[in-house]
Amino acid sequence: MAAIDCGTNSIRLLVADLPDPSAGPQAPLVDLARRMEIVRLGQGVDRTGRLAPEAIERTRVALADYAAEIGKLGAERVRMCATSASRDASNAAEFRAMVEQTLGVAPEVVTGDEEARLSFTGAVRGLPADAQPPYLVVDIGGGSTEFVVGTREGGVQAAISMDIGCVRMTERHLHGDPPTLDEVAAAQADIAGAVDRALEAVPGRQAATLVGLAGSVTTVVAIAQGLKEYDPARIHHARVPYEGVAEVTAELLARTREQRLAIPVMHPGRADVIGAGALVLRVIMERAGMPSVVASEHDILDGIAWSLSPTVT
Repeated sequence: MAAIDCGTNSIRLLVADLPDPSAGPQAPLVDLARRMEIVRLGQGVDRTGRLAPEAIERTRVALADYAAEIGKLGAERVRMCATSASRDASNAAEFRAMVEQTLGVAPEVVTGDEEARLSFTGAVRGLPADAQPPYLVVDIGGGSTEFVVGTREGGVQAAISMDIGCVRMTERHLHGDPPTLDEVAAAQADIAGAVDRALEAVPGRQAATLVGLAGSVTTVVAIAQGLKEYDPARIHHARVPYEGVAEVTAELLARTREQRLAIPVMHPGRADVIGAGALVLRVIMERAGMPSVVASEHDILDGIAWSLSPTVT
């Protein structure tokens, strides 16, 4: 199975086999390839309402490379989900035509609710025993953040998508390098309002464990751990206390882009938006009263792949 997640900031590929049935109900997928490229598809969408031609072209180049990988590995089923930027764009038809020509399948512009459910499915399989349910799963993307509450056995209880992604908040508020205190305060107020509305819509404050997904969360966790290089095995299911998240957030917001680029675990395409992503995570922890966050390298991409299985939900 081949899954592609095309978000506001990145486009990712997972080609995987189903686990052997004898491995148990919580066994993960068997990865054959897992890749990520920063293409910034959502560049300027919050301001213009349109996908920029250069952003569509960056995405096409990455997608053509993925299509070749999918063909080489012989995936039998392919699903591509396009998220926040494509929901917001007035020229979504142009993007769709490019994808069909490049990949051979149409992109599914999933709703925020479906995006949240796919993220939850990918995240909760294989969580460690000390991660007590119910879970509040937050997927901090480029254009939006999904909030999902549920349990492994009962599935999703409630879900909502809010427009507070790291690219959107950076473009809307954090213009300085580094951002000014007033810019950070404006971003924080915007985020807090959205988070409070989300936590009222889903019972997030009643959850026992916060699970954080996507590059903003995993990068913050890698920095908090003091890693010298990005190591998914050490980041996956690592638990970081609120104090660690708050410290990293303050450091990121106080640094210039050049200084953030010098952080060993920083992806170059994330350096300009990581401050906003960290701020979203910190505010969620504050407003939900969460003492720690468990990071997951498995997220919507894994959920998309599981959705292609005829037998596994």
